[in-house]
Amino acid sequence: MKDSVRVVGWQDGQVDKADAGLESAWTAIRAGLRRDVGARMFDQWLKPVRLGDYCAESQTLDLLVASDFSANFVSGQFGDRLRMAWRSASVGVREVRLRRATDVAGPRLLEVVHVEAAAPSLVETPVAIASNFLPRHGFEAFVTGDTNRLAFSAAQAMAGEATPRFSPLFIHGGTGQGKTHLLHSIARAFSAHSPSQAVLYMSAERFMVEFVNAMRANETMAFKGRLRAARLLLIDDIQFIAGKGSTQEEFLHTINDLIDTGARIVVTADRAPQLLESIDPRILSRLAGGLVADIQPAGLDLRLAILEAKRAVAGDPPVPDAVIDFLARSIRSNVRELEGAFNKLVAYGQLTGRSIDLDFAQQMLADAVRANARRITVDEIQKACAAHFKIDPSEMRSKRRARAVARPRQVAMYLAKKMTPRSLPEIGRIFGGRDHSTVIHAVRTIEALRESNPDMDADVRALQRLLEG
Repeated sequence: MKDSVRVVGWQDGQVDKADAGLESAWTAIRAGLRRDVGARMFDQWLKPVRLGDYCAESQTLDLLVASDFSANFVSGQFGDRLRMAWRSASVGVREVRLRRATDVAGPRLLEVVHVEAAAPSLVETPVAIASNFLPRHGFEAFVTGDTNRLAFSAAQAMAGEATPRFSPLFIHGGTGQGKTHLLHSIARAFSAHSPSQAVLYMSAERFMVEFVNAMRANETMAFKGRLRAARLLLIDDIQFIAGKGSTQEEFLHTINDLIDTGARIVVTADRAPQLLESIDPRILSRLAGGLVADIQPAGLDLRLAILEAKRAVAGDPPVPDAVIDFLARSIRSNVRELEGAFNKLVAYGQLTGRSIDLDFAQQMLADAVRANARRITVDEIQKACAAHFKIDPSEMRSKRRARAVARPRQVAMYLAKKMTPRSLPEIGRIFGGRDHSTVIHAVRTIEALRESNPDMDADVRALQRLLEG
């Protein structure tokens, strides 16, 4: 007799806490951590951590701390160490997740439990599906500016009670700009007004792994049923299924079925649909057929606003305006690194009892500042130049030689040479497989034009200011 699937939720009290094996492993891991990181650091940050819930399906263990700040700090400073320690313990834990101990509201990760069915069934019917939507990732905590306002508004519409006028929603942007934050916000807001509706969140990589495992276990029907039961499907980093033929085929069938039944779909990627490589054109057509919203790198004003929001809830020690300004101007790569730098300053201030001033910030963040000075990418330069000169970004790699296309491409090559550590051959390859001599010609051409043409010089200066934030 074939097993059916019953979904059991943590918040209903139907999943037991960590068993004795996990408790024993945690005792040994804590001893090793105290030895490795030192007694002072351990007592301050790791000693208060306690075991939470464990999901056997995803092999994920919750570690509970007292506050969101502690969760962020411990995850950033010790996350990899904790993950490796638990994997080495061989107790069935592959991932660990830091959570605030009082986080009980909102949708939680559901465990899939196999129970004997009363009668054979060709298709297993899952009950409501949800995931680990972090309470700190809500719309109210998302700071908006000109670079992310469209994506934020579209996410709110997708999560609202009224049926959105578009689906799917495709959000694209660089790493650490807030895409995953918006996915969690959508899920939480949607579940708040429709708690009985099935919500499913997973990364594209997880989609691929689960699909492959289902095929190997001859359980593809259960996998398909689980996905198609969702009334809100959220897929993060779709670019990771590039080149995976069978996975893409299943993903295409999934989104087609969900769109036909009126379900809501949100997908994120690191670039626009038309720039995704090795993705089935039918998938790209479906994704581009809804609403495409981008999140550009945060400008100076938005970075300042984000830091002000962090300072408002950080508590002691106080962070002066001069340090906020220094952080906003120095950490430009992405919002995640900006928040991490702020958290690091506050944490060290708390640990050492030292007040936070500009000298202290410059000393503690010297490595991060140096790294950010060389973090501008050729892809960012191409996008910025295409937007400035009002051409399609794909023209940066095309073979067209029309002046309206060639000149912006030369500007982008010039900036790539001046603002990135890429070699001339590397830059040429990124610009459609061109020879290094083409890049040299572009650099010399723009240098000459900047000297003779004030408009060209102004364009280049404006682009440099934009890219430097």
